[in-house]
Amino acid sequence: MFEMKAFMFRHKECGAYDPLDPTGNITIRWDVRSWVPDGYVAEVSLFNYQQYRHIQPPRWKLGWVWSKKEVIWYVQGGQATEQGDCSKFKEIIPHSCKVNPEIVDLLPGAPSNRQRANCCKGGVLSSLAQDPANAVASFEVAVGRSGTTTKTLELPVNFTLKAPGPGYTCGPATKLDEPTKFTTPDGRRKTQAHMTWTVTCTYSPFRALRSTCCLSLSAFYSDVAVTCPKCSCGCQDNITKPGICVEGNSLYLGSVMNGQDKNGLAPLVQCTTHMCPIRVHWHVKANYKEYWIAKITVTNFNYRMNYSQWNLVAQHPNFNSLTSITSFNYTALNPYGLINDTALLWGIRHYNDYLLTAGPDGYVQSELLFRKDPSTFTLRAGWAFPRRVYFNGDKCVMPPPDAYPWLPNTSTKSTVSVIVPLVLWILLANPYF
Repeated sequence: MFEMKAFMFRHKECGAYDPLDPTGNITIRWDVRSWVPDGYVAEVSLFNYQQYRHIQPPRWKLGWVWSKKEVIWYVQGGQATEQGDCSKFKEIIPHSCKVNPEIVDLLPGAPSNRQRANCCKGGVLSSLAQDPANAVASFEVAVGRSGTTTKTLELPVNFTLKAPGPGYTCGPATKLDEPTKFTTPDGRRKTQAHMTWTVTCTYSPFRALRSTCCLSLSAFYSDVAVTCPKCSCGCQDNITKPGICVEGNSLYLGSVMNGQDKNGLAPLVQCTTHMCPIRVHWHVKANYKEYWIAKITVTNFNYRMNYSQWNLVAQHPNFNSLTSITSFNYTALNPYGLINDTALLWGIRHYNDYLLTAGPDGYVQSELLFRKDPSTFTLRAGWAFPRRVYFNGDKCVMPPPDAYPWLPNTSTKSTVSVIVPLVLWILLANPYF
C-alpha cells in the first residue's frame, strides 16, 4: 500500500496525471508480422488516446535503443533521421545502423511506393475527441541481425517520444499474451501477428517546458481585462533574449524574425503585461432573465507559430446547459462520468482551424449561450468564469481569485443614473402625465 501511494505521489508531482483526461496516453504497438533470414518485419503504430492533446508540426519523433546489434533494413511510411555507421556492410547498406534510431513520419505527397496506411501526415497526430480518424499513425520496419523466432527476439528498450519537445515519458515495452489480429480488406479472413508488445507514453507539461497560455477576464461593458501573472518568457532590464522575447520595437523584431533562429520552437513575442504567447479572454457579455452569454477570444501573440488544429478545453458547471455556440465546434468530455462540466472547443475546418501568427488576423472568437439554472447561477465570487482552461493540452495560467470580477462594474450603474433623471424631467414637464 505504501509503495502504491508513493507511486501515485510521484505520478502527480511530475504532472503526468490530468484530471480532465485521467486515462489519456499515447500507446505504441509493435506487431511482428513476418520473418526475414536475419530478423523480422514489424508494423509499428502510434495510437493517441488523449481526448484533446494532439501533436502538431514540426512532427512526432519515435526513438528506442536496440537490445542487441540490430539494424534497420528499410522503413515503409517513415524514415530514420540518421543512417549511422554502416561501414561494416559491403553489399546491401541498411537504412540505419544506429544503436538508438529515431523514426519520423513522411511528408504529405511522398512517393506512393514509400507510403502505407496511416502515414505521410508530416508527423501530425490528431486527438481522439477532435479527429479520431487521424488519431493513429503507423509505419513498417524491417529489422536485421535480430532473433528469427519469438524466443530469440529481444524487445527494444528506452523508448522515447518527442512531440516535438520532451513532454512525453514512455514506460518499458510489455509483451502481450495475445498478439494482434488483423482483418483482410474483404473482411472474410483474420490473420495474427507472431508477436505483439506495447509501450505507454504519458504527457507532463512540466517536462515539456512549454510557455503556457494566460486567461484574462472581463464582465459586461468593462474594457479593462484582468491580466494574469507573467509566464515563462519575459524581458529584464531591456535586455533582449533572442527567440524568447524581444523589446517592443518593430524594426528589431523584424530582424530577429528573419534571423537564423526564426524556426525555433521557443515563442517569439513582444513585451506585454502578460508575456504569454497565447491569451484566452473570457468575457461575460450579457445577462438575461433565462440565459447568459460568454464570449471567448483566443489571441496568438507568437510571431513564430501558426497553431494548426488548435483546441481549447474549458471547465464550467453551466456547460450542462449549453444551448448554442457560434464559430467553434463543440463536444462534451465528461471526465467524471455523468457530470457534464467540461467542453472541448476547436475551429471549423477551412474556416478558423488555423490560429495565425501575431497580427491583426491572429485571433479566433466565439459566443456561448447558456440557459440559467436559478438555483446555481450567480455573478458573485467569479462563478461565471471557468475553473480550468487548457490550450492545445497545456494548462493556462489563471488570475488570482481576488482579481475575478464579482458583479457588473460601474459602467452599468452609470447608465441607470442617467436614465432615471431623464424620466423624472419628462414627468414634470408634460402635463398629461
